[in-house]
Amino acid sequence: MRRRLPYILIFLLSLSIITLWWPVNDSDCNFEAFIASKTTKFQVHATKVSVQPWRGRHHVYGIFMIPDEYKQAPFFVLTVQGAGSYCSKQFGHKQNFDDIFAEPGTYLVKKAIRTRKTLRLILQGLYSQVNNKNNWTLTFPEPKASQDNSSFRS
Repeated sequence: MRRRLPYILIFLLSLSIITLWWPVNDSDCNFEAFIASKTTKFQVHATKVSVQPWRGRHHVYGIFMIPDEYKQAPFFVLTVQGAGSYCSKQFGHKQNFDDIFAEPGTYLVKKAIRTRKTLRLILQGLYSQVNNKNNWTLTFPEPKASQDNSSFRS
């Protein structure tokens, strides 16, 4: 049994390294094309960020205060500097999260990034970058009504 122990430990270490560094792309849209396009976009930075990956899944997230006119947006792109971008569809509109209350005419979105991605960034020494709320951005396409109105203004 003692001869097998080093091999078992090496196997478990290798498995954890592969899990942390394996790329995951489960995006719902082509966000690279959207971000690169010249279409009008709305961006907002996080109001609050929580980075506690040691507590398990869904404990690395940003809370964003969004104007009500973006409730019907088909998707948004979360960008965390150093961690990448993720496209997501909206679901649920909240008025409060973690003692943050939406101002009149706004709602809150809580968007998490993967725990293993965060652990990898922390191991690379980027904890302060991920924990900075100015590095978290949600990007929305402009609502159709405002795009139509802007074409009438020209």
